[in-house]
Amino acid sequence: MTAIKHALQRDIFTPNDERLLGIVNVCKAGKKKKNCFLCATATIERPVQVKVVKVKKSDKGDFYKRQQTWELRDLTEVDAKDASKENPEFDLHFEKVYRWLASSTAEKNSFISCIWKLNQRYLRKKVEFVNVSAQLLEESVPSGESQSVAGGDEDALDEYQELSTREEQDIEGMMEMCEYAISNAEAFAEKLFKELQVLDGANIQSIMASEKQVNILMQLLDEALGEVDTIEGKLSSYEEMLQSIFFTFDGCGLSFIMALQEGDLTSPKGIEACINASEALLQCMNVALRPGHDKLMAVTQQQLLFAELRDTFARRLTNHLNNVFVHQGHDQSSTLSQHTAELTLPKHSPLHRDLLRYAKLMEWLKNTHREKYEGLSRTYVDYMSRLYEREIKDFFEVAKIKMAGTSKEAKGKFGLHGSSGKLTGSTSSLNKLTVQGSNSRRSQSSSLLDMGNMSASDLDVADRTKFDKIFEQVLSELEPLCLAEQDFISKFFKLQQHQTVMPPLPETEESDGGTPSRVLPQAEHRHSLSSEKDMVRSMMNKIFQSIETELNSLIALGDKIDSFHSLYMLVKMSHHVWTAENVDPASYLSTTLGNVLVTVKRNFDKCISGQIRQMEEVKISKKSKVGILSFVTVFEEFAELAETIFRNAERRGDLDKAYVKLIRAVFMNVEKVASESQKTPRDVVMMENFHHIFSTLSRLKISCLDAERREAKHKYTDHLQSYVINSLGQPLEKLNHFFEGVEARVAQGVREEEVSYQLAFNKQELRKVIKEYPGKEVKKGLDNLYKKVDKHLCEEESLLQVVWHSMQDEFIRQYKHFEDLIGRCYPGSGITMEFTIQDMLEYFSSIAQSH
Repeated sequence: MTAIKHALQRDIFTPNDERLLGIVNVCKAGKKKKNCFLCATATIERPVQVKVVKVKKSDKGDFYKRQQTWELRDLTEVDAKDASKENPEFDLHFEKVYRWLASSTAEKNSFISCIWKLNQRYLRKKVEFVNVSAQLLEESVPSGESQSVAGGDEDALDEYQELSTREEQDIEGMMEMCEYAISNAEAFAEKLFKELQVLDGANIQSIMASEKQVNILMQLLDEALGEVDTIEGKLSSYEEMLQSIFFTFDGCGLSFIMALQEGDLTSPKGIEACINASEALLQCMNVALRPGHDKLMAVTQQQLLFAELRDTFARRLTNHLNNVFVHQGHDQSSTLSQHTAELTLPKHSPLHRDLLRYAKLMEWLKNTHREKYEGLSRTYVDYMSRLYEREIKDFFEVAKIKMAGTSKEAKGKFGLHGSSGKLTGSTSSLNKLTVQGSNSRRSQSSSLLDMGNMSASDLDVADRTKFDKIFEQVLSELEPLCLAEQDFISKFFKLQQHQTVMPPLPETEESDGGTPSRVLPQAEHRHSLSSEKDMVRSMMNKIFQSIETELNSLIALGDKIDSFHSLYMLVKMSHHVWTAENVDPASYLSTTLGNVLVTVKRNFDKCISGQIRQMEEVKISKKSKVGILSFVTVFEEFAELAETIFRNAERRGDLDKAYVKLIRAVFMNVEKVASESQKTPRDVVMMENFHHIFSTLSRLKISCLDAERREAKHKYTDHLQSYVINSLGQPLEKLNHFFEGVEARVAQGVREEEVSYQLAFNKQELRKVIKEYPGKEVKKGLDNLYKKVDKHLCEEESLLQVVWHSMQDEFIRQYKHFEDLIGRCYPGSGITMEFTIQDMLEYFSSIAQSH
């Protein structure tokens, strides 16, 4: 087997820079015997790669060749079949199970021992050895051919191998014989060399008989001398390291221990000393140990000392910070009840600044004592939530008092203005309104702010402006408060940051005793960051649990005072939500304001629905003319207010949707009221109100209502024309009926020039009808018509002259039509009207001027 091993090393593995460390002659179990060799190899270059190679003879049998190679790291299990009896069979589990039959049990055991050593030396993932004798894995392989095969390169295989009990006893016995063995490595080596010469004297003849063996022996001696030099160098380096540690411990270690045990946690200098000491302790506890070092008694004792120092300092730090949190939670000196003149919240930046000095210590506590760290976070949340609850409650009480103060004053002095007037959208106002004249109606209307232009009462403008400032002040105070607290929590409790990897520590009385920390893979790291963000949100929710409730209460009060306040609140709240989302979409502030925004939007929708419902419930008076309907005026003032509030607002889309709902309701209810009107003609109601709507939309230029603006103009024009035509039939009623009869005869087939031969429509009858309408009578009829139109129309819309001018145009058109019919049906008769077009123009002008 030795010759085969040398041949394989020379021909196959040396060209590939590999060393052959173990070999076994095998064939596949249960099949026709085709012998091959399984070889355990390692590369010469680092990092070392360990493989199992299947080698067999070529078909011609004159050389060996590689047939298959497996990486040892892919080996999961070695099954020796029987640990108590000799059995040449064994299995190797790679990606599949390979069953082998060795030429002898000794070769199999030698090969398995070699695999075990390679696994212990080079692989982190340990292979499972099944049905393998424990003695085979602990002791070296017996002498003989197998040993030369499997263990010949053991020096190259293992830089460090734990000694067996028997080897340890032999070395201790040898070293007891030479007390200077450790202090004088060269003398010890020289003594060993002399003893080796004495031992080899008996076999000198056989050694000299083989030149090859002599060369090998000389090579081994040279290697031994080299190892002695290496050991001496290592001993020197260890001595230097020990001296360095001694001086460091002597100079700084004692001060670190004092800082951890008794350091001042109240002064900046003492805190800095504690930080340095805790970092040094953590660094010592994180030192990577070589295999086997953790079993040394000195190392174990040192780890226990470190753990005791860790627990002592963790206790002191936790108690101190607990006292700070409790004291701050009970501090009531900053409550708002003592100074309600200004609507402001106390700033906690001094507390944050003082506590941030402990941030590094909190990070240390988080990495060493998770339970104490989490307990501190719970204590902080508990006491700070009480403090914030008091401050926020006082703050909102002041806001409510300021908000309601103006409303109460307005109610006492001016009745309906400000809170229960028409524009507040309260049910009690519009339900009771009847359609009255514009003067009385405008005197009852609340005014609206239009960029400094006051349309009516200055009181409403002042109230709404004050409410807007109060609500903005509330949001402006809450926003920096929440952001500052969230930023402090993230920094102080070291959340959303990487965690330090902790080595396994020996358990002490105060040790957690849990599983050791380990390096987080990528997926677990992302999960850790996500869970820490959840922790920040959870802490913020508990600390500021009263903000959302208080905000909703304030919003309800504002809506109760005046439902139009929902416009201001929607714009302000939307802007602050947008600002918070730009800073951090997942922050507590963004989430809370978003929830409150839903309530504000719901109130806004309720306000719009209330306006529509009140339109439907408006009743008209049977004793007075209709004029401009109340809800048309309300819509105008609502639009003026909304355009002022929503200028450049983020939620413009909500207003546009509300506009469409309101204008369609206005259109529908104008037509409803016009149909129900008894005192005022339907055409007048439609004409005046749609003219007002058209003027409002043209002035405000609301782009989303362009189609409704055109529709309002169309309705106004149609009903103006209809009213003019229907009203003008009355002054020349008989003449109008006569010519309607003439047109009817022509339509029945009578030729135009033969109409005059009809008995009822001859020239004599025409002259008789014309004589009934001399210029004087026509002017009198027009004067009566003007008075009637004046009674129908309202003063505030100022459409009388427009209607009168349209009637003039329509009258002239009819006059020309009558003249045309006389010319065509009564040609050459010389019959003309008693008055001319110029006479009519003078009639219309003089009547208009006289009134």
